[in-house]
Amino acid sequence: MCGIAGIIHKQAGKGANIGEQMTSMLQALKHRGPDSTGYAMYGEDNGNQIMRFKVAEAADLEGSYDIHAAIEERLALIDSRLAELGVKVVKKESPTEYAHRYEIDFSGDMKKVADFVEDIEGVEILSIGNSLELIKDLGDAAIVSGQYGLDGFNGTHGIGHTRMATESDVDIRSAHPYWAYPFSDVAVVHNGQLTNYWTNRRALERKGHRFSSNCDSELIAVYIADRMNQGDDLETAMKNSVEYLDGVFTYLVATKDELGMAKDVMAAKPMVVYEGDDMIALASEEVAIRKLFDHRIETFDPYHGEVRVWQH
Repeated sequence: MCGIAGIIHKQAGKGANIGEQMTSMLQALKHRGPDSTGYAMYGEDNGNQIMRFKVAEAADLEGSYDIHAAIEERLALIDSRLAELGVKVVKKESPTEYAHRYEIDFSGDMKKVADFVEDIEGVEILSIGNSLELIKDLGDAAIVSGQYGLDGFNGTHGIGHTRMATESDVDIRSAHPYWAYPFSDVAVVHNGQLTNYWTNRRALERKGHRFSSNCDSELIAVYIADRMNQGDDLETAMKNSVEYLDGVFTYLVATKDELGMAKDVMAAKPMVVYEGDDMIALASEEVAIRKLFDHRIETFDPYHGEVRVWQH
């Protein structure tokens, strides 16, 4: 079933507490997806790139082999490979033993960096961007927010997801959002089921695109990346996706300065929108949007096949 939510502030600069707002919305959608929760939030661009990555799955820490030593070896190898490419690590943070955040200074080919780092067994880059912070883990929004300290995250916009696993494992790899690798600051969340996943995945892989999971939702992120690589802007790529994707879906996509929404032509998956003068909020259920207000608001449902894009 899953739940998705998004918010964008038009006039707030970087001062809105996106972390607290997204947590409130996603916690209200907990009943739609208790397995994992994910955030893609957009904060201040200080000129450096933010790389979020994991070196293991949470469940690995319960294994019988020495995963802790393996994690340390992987981190050391990551540092070595970044140095080899001339990447300067400005700051390191480790919210958990397996999830890490590096602030890096590098003006070269970020795809080369991502490929070189991900070539290390067990390592997966969750996102790279100037303002994007992509966080996902097992548990509901309150658990993940507390674990990663998200309640004080200030920014302009964000999207999030509560996942009920149906066709792939309950792990971080299969949780949303998905980064549109290798594009900086592009992330996707999705509610629905795609029936042409494997056919289209193989076609995109032949073009050189990488998939990190077997979750059908990742296809949307990779497709958006492919279209943008061919010169499409976000809205054009999303409009093309409505014809390209087969199945039932509603998805949200965010870039450094935009938030977009698309529904399939049958409009089988729910979406509710609040559009105010200074803020737009979207969610699978109205109850999530109402968590942001202490007064009466008006909402509406998008039409079938509709694509909308907002800017901050």
